[in-house]
Amino acid sequence: MTDDRKIWNDFKSSKDYALSHIYHHHIDLLFRYGRKFSRDEELIKDSIQELFFDLIRNRENLGDTDNIQFYLLKSLKNKLIRAIQKDRKYIHQVTEMTGPEFSSVYSQEEDLVEREDRERNEQLLLKGFDKLSPRQREILFYRFTCELDYAEICDIMSIKYDSARKMVFRALNKLREVLSASDIILLFLLKSC
Repeated sequence: MTDDRKIWNDFKSSKDYALSHIYHHHIDLLFRYGRKFSRDEELIKDSIQELFFDLIRNRENLGDTDNIQFYLLKSLKNKLIRAIQKDRKYIHQVTEMTGPEFSSVYSQEEDLVEREDRERNEQLLLKGFDKLSPRQREILFYRFTCELDYAEICDIMSIKYDSARKMVFRALNKLREVLSASDIILLFLLKSC
């Protein structure tokens, strides 16, 4: 049994640690993901809160999953889209992708180096991502930031498997056209640090 499957089953069995684990392990990613759809932080926070409230309220009736992150991302996307459709003042807006932020204690010097690396990384991403369509940015976010497999991407984006693979391929090719070879190498070196 995978860790996600065990934690999910424990959550469905009303074990408190499981809810805490799910929340603390995924909250930062969920918030950043919500920012891909709206800049309204209150809407995002409310949607995340509603998502967890619904999970708790319906825990006995939830289906099984072996990928909690995918389940939460898809559920949050559906909640945000419904909320945005209810109130047209919120617009779908895809922002730049950033990798997960890890909370840890750093010295000021390490913090400065990390910030400079992040800024350089963001500039490279912005240079390339400005040339991508919102759907291409979205699929790259799912594939490389969330590390979803193609089947999960197809489900969350409502597209076919071949379309997902082609879209990732075309987005990466477009990035290669825009960014120089040294930029791409630097980007992946910075991402792996």
